[in-house]
Amino acid sequence: METLDQSYYCGASTTQIIYETIGVYFDRICEQHPDQDALIVRHQDVRWTYRRLHEEVENLAAGLLALGIEPGDRVGIWGPNSYEWVMVQLATAKIGAIMVCINPAYRLYELEFALNKVECKVVVTAEAFKTSDYVGMLNTLAPELVASKPGALQAEKLPHLRTVIRMGDAETAGMLNFGAVCKLGGEEEGRRLKALRSELKPDDAINIQFTSGTTGNPKGATLTHCNILNNGYLSGEAMKLTEADRLCIPVPLYHCFGMVLAVLACVSHGSAMVFPGEAFDPLETLRTVEAEGCTALHGVPTMFITELDHPQFGEFDLSSLRTGIMAGAPCPVEIMKRVISQMHMEDILIGYGQTEVSPLNHMTLPNDSLERRTETVGRAVPWVEIKIVDEANNVVPVGEKGEVCTRGYSVMREYWNDPERTAETIDVAGWLHSGDLATMDEEGYVRIVGRIKDMIIRGGENIYPREIEEFLYQHPAISEVQVFGIPDEKMGEEVCAWVQLNEGQSMTEDELKAFCKDQITHFKIPRHVRFVTEYPMTVTGKIQKFVMRDQMLEALAG
Repeated sequence: METLDQSYYCGASTTQIIYETIGVYFDRICEQHPDQDALIVRHQDVRWTYRRLHEEVENLAAGLLALGIEPGDRVGIWGPNSYEWVMVQLATAKIGAIMVCINPAYRLYELEFALNKVECKVVVTAEAFKTSDYVGMLNTLAPELVASKPGALQAEKLPHLRTVIRMGDAETAGMLNFGAVCKLGGEEEGRRLKALRSELKPDDAINIQFTSGTTGNPKGATLTHCNILNNGYLSGEAMKLTEADRLCIPVPLYHCFGMVLAVLACVSHGSAMVFPGEAFDPLETLRTVEAEGCTALHGVPTMFITELDHPQFGEFDLSSLRTGIMAGAPCPVEIMKRVISQMHMEDILIGYGQTEVSPLNHMTLPNDSLERRTETVGRAVPWVEIKIVDEANNVVPVGEKGEVCTRGYSVMREYWNDPERTAETIDVAGWLHSGDLATMDEEGYVRIVGRIKDMIIRGGENIYPREIEEFLYQHPAISEVQVFGIPDEKMGEEVCAWVQLNEGQSMTEDELKAFCKDQITHFKIPRHVRFVTEYPMTVTGKIQKFVMRDQMLEALAG
């Protein structure tokens, strides 16, 4: 290959971009592979072929049309991994509604913001999960639900929400049951579904994913059919998926990792999606790989570590495995060696990207060396351009540090209803600026070396300190707060908060955590809290988080 002298690389491809809607593509795959396993959800005892999955998705799509859901309407989905989740993803795509992924760990403050930011007309919700009582939280935000006719909600705090669809068999006042919605469609809706095949366009928005904001509240990254169908398809191509493959999916569906790199990678190749449970459990994952003969497995490094270190690891036959994607955080060399040798995943790939690029813009390939698969994030994926630029937006020479920028089919359309933040992220030439610092070598391989923004990555979850700070500022006792990440062996990083109180006020660490509980997601709640009277500053008055980080590490080590 020709060597580079400047940090610009475009991913080459021999295949065309798929310029179709997800619905049209899904129909064709179901026709080609009707009797292949499509969806296996072990905790719900679901085992469907592509023919059955197609029938179920058609029924839900028709039911949503019968409820008056139009192309472009926002439909929120809130809950852990389930067969209903996959159905909602495919059915909303078929009718052109925009599915809004709501983090299953969200609490009241975040839920209210998310639903109102994108003006959700419908929410499909699980009943409960772990410590989250979803039905209870929706009733807290919209007490009007109890007395409202299903589909005619008028709630003061959620003015755009009309319909709540709940999973499970129990009845809840003001809500429709998921199974009942699947029976609502008739002949008219069937005709409308057929007509929509040609009316919907590949560049229509189809999904909104919330990404934490560096300045305050989360932003709604708006993705199209073309964005996510191709990213899923090309990821599947890199794994060499066929209809004979079975992908074990312990990663959450509300992330692009689950819904794009797993669901759409499988659906676009006629492969089987295999879900071990509602959420990640190492033992259930190992059990599922063996029982279902899975050939591929996804996860963040922490997941692979807990699987390998499980006391019963040696009891399972994992020899069916060959590939999968590890993403979300850097992979230590020793872990990669063990995944390849002990889990038989010789062809495992490392992926890197962000929600705003649907989500992968870099990937390693099976024939890359171990060093390349652990020290770099690979090269630009097919059809995507990558450049690394300095502060003046000039491309830097090979080997020099700069910001990673992406251009191509995978760049999101916008942050929903936020032109200002969209313009800050995507420049006039169409380049999306990541905020990540990296270097590129002469063959196009990229090493991530740091972050321009002070984002925390905890167990694969992106956490922006400013969002937590703005929430904590609401407490009357708090005068100032600084949030930052400190290294953690198990999670990669943990959240730490230094808090300054108003004069005459007192607060304990437990009281601060109690204030956060049920209001913000559990992984954003500071693990370490220190109450201070001042912060380390530069001469010009800038707070030095790196000094605070060092001091905190020293104190914890002591």
